[in-house]
Amino acid sequence: MKLVTVKAEGGESAAIVFRDKVTSIKTINEMEGKNWNTDLFSILQKDQLTEINLWYKEEGEDKLCHFPDIPVEEIRCAPLYRNPGKILGVGMNYMEKAIELSGRPPEEEPVIFLKPGTSLIGPEESIKLPLQSSEVTAEGELGIIIGKTCRDVKEKDASSVVAGFTTTLDMTAKDIHVKNPRYLQRSKSFDTFFSFGPYFMTVDEFPFLKDITVETVLNGEVCHQNVVANMMYQPWWIVSFFSNIMTLHPGDIIMTGTPGSVVIRDGDVVECNIHEFKRLQNPVSGSSLFV
Repeated sequence: MKLVTVKAEGGESAAIVFRDKVTSIKTINEMEGKNWNTDLFSILQKDQLTEINLWYKEEGEDKLCHFPDIPVEEIRCAPLYRNPGKILGVGMNYMEKAIELSGRPPEEEPVIFLKPGTSLIGPEESIKLPLQSSEVTAEGELGIIIGKTCRDVKEKDASSVVAGFTTTLDMTAKDIHVKNPRYLQRSKSFDTFFSFGPYFMTVDEFPFLKDITVETVLNGEVCHQNVVANMMYQPWWIVSFFSNIMTLHPGDIIMTGTPGSVVIRDGDVVECNIHEFKRLQNPVSGSSLFV
């Protein structure tokens, strides 16, 4: 099942994407007599995703053809939700990227970081270049969305606590990080330095997760691409790793690393592109004195 959060009637609400059209959960509730939450974060928090997905697989695919809908090209997308509990990231997960940054292969355990909620933006919202940095980079990444509260999850069980996947963009003030590796957290934490959405896809849509190709795209040109199979730390391992450090909650987001970064400047448009997802695209606006 594929979901999106759309801007409508002065608010933001979850909707199912089906055959290039979108039907809101609110409409489904009205047509089916359901009482599901109408925003994705609450759906995850209330553990309603499994029930909605079951309805979609057993009945919804037939019924949605007859429900009121909106063509995908006419919707205005919002971030999937605005206030996740945690935004987590893994660095240097592809061999090429690790060697680019450190000059050596990745360690046995990954570099990790957190981003504040204030860094979050959605599709088509502007990335603001901070005055404190003269070199900001953007990275397309596969994002994991947690679906169950969990702690100390084994790698073999990790798929059972994951709700699904999305596209993400991770921005970094590279020049700040280069000054001192201890500045990593600061370099990642500026406002608008994390974007995700527009699509969320449930785990069952990915029988061959390792075959997914992740791309970082700048101004329409694919600059970096790689497949999940080439990750040093695979998605289920990453979930297990984080769960051994902290309790994970529904709606927590984990970025899994990038095939490569691009320097972004005022006027650029940067994208994360992953097959079957709608492209995550953000314009860049320059407030930097150095751009």
